[in-house]
Amino acid sequence: MDHAICLRNIDINKSIHHGSHPQNNGSNRLLLISVPRTASNLLLKILNIPKQPNVITSPKGGYFFYDAFMTTGKDGRLNKPLSEWTANDKTEVRDAFQHAVDDLEEYSAKARAENKTMFAKEHAFWFVNPGFFSSMTHGAVDDQDLQSFEVSMPETYGSSRTFSPNNKTVLPDEYLRTWQLAFIIRHPALAWPSLYRAMEKMSKAGFLDDDGLKGVKISNMSLQWTRKLFDWCLEQPDAPITPLVIDANDVIHNPGAVIKFCERAGLDTASMQFEWNGNEKKSENWTPDRASIGNPDELARQRSAASIMLSTLEDSNGIVKDKAPKSIDIDAEVAKWRVEFGDETAELLEKATRDAMPDYEYLKANRVTV
Repeated sequence: MDHAICLRNIDINKSIHHGSHPQNNGSNRLLLISVPRTASNLLLKILNIPKQPNVITSPKGGYFFYDAFMTTGKDGRLNKPLSEWTANDKTEVRDAFQHAVDDLEEYSAKARAENKTMFAKEHAFWFVNPGFFSSMTHGAVDDQDLQSFEVSMPETYGSSRTFSPNNKTVLPDEYLRTWQLAFIIRHPALAWPSLYRAMEKMSKAGFLDDDGLKGVKISNMSLQWTRKLFDWCLEQPDAPITPLVIDANDVIHNPGAVIKFCERAGLDTASMQFEWNGNEKKSENWTPDRASIGNPDELARQRSAASIMLSTLEDSNGIVKDKAPKSIDIDAEVAKWRVEFGDETAELLEKATRDAMPDYEYLKANRVTV
């Protein structure tokens, strides 16, 4: 199977008048979709995204929807059915999503003006419509509830706004089609306990309360949102082709696969790096977002949280291979979790792992190989 990027680029004006998939006026847009602890920051480091000659991205390499997701999870909202959300709750969350899209469009406009590729990395669940989180634990939600979180789009994307069955995001099909989609995955038996360890550190440091931890379990320990977007690519009407997928194990152990991923993503392989200066601390230069502008305490809080999530990468001078064993026995991992976390958390991690395995194996079968 040819592992090419999801969508072709076609002139945006033709798309509006002739129904083809739009392009952003001559430049590409590449969206890397991840989940936490999949070595996505390591991949960006190897690809050397900030120094790619024909790429524009944010100082964080994406994360446009970070604030929107944090707003969604604020005050325990992820743990409540939508019927218990106030009108202000819904408006606040929708506005946060709108700000994310507006910022994304601002960077995209700059990329168009310079005829460069716009790059963004986002976690799959960060731009999922919150109504679908509610439906997972509290029953189905109606279209009106889902529509309360949909964002406004510039007129250049046409007047139609559709959401096909595998599009669970706040972004309509017509908008998603203007992006090339790529995915990074990792074995759940490695990703989920790593995430739990990081969240425990965040909790002890005061960044997460019990509601926040519970929300993480609901939203983060899943590959279903990744798979739905992958399948969405395959269903597109204009000659869909298999999108790029890379596995964290290959990022760490198989440099040839990363080079091939880089080539097929249309990036410059000469800019790639497999070693770097371990003194570079991205978390110390974490740039303000809307929630922290004018709020130095919030910015310091976000930088501390980033240092937890980026600690392995920031302390390294290259790829740390012992973070990714080549073979994984889930039963053996569960036994380790019982010792490390206790029975209750081990059972939670085991269920999340086994539930995610079908999605992981499906996506892994479509990964870039050499």
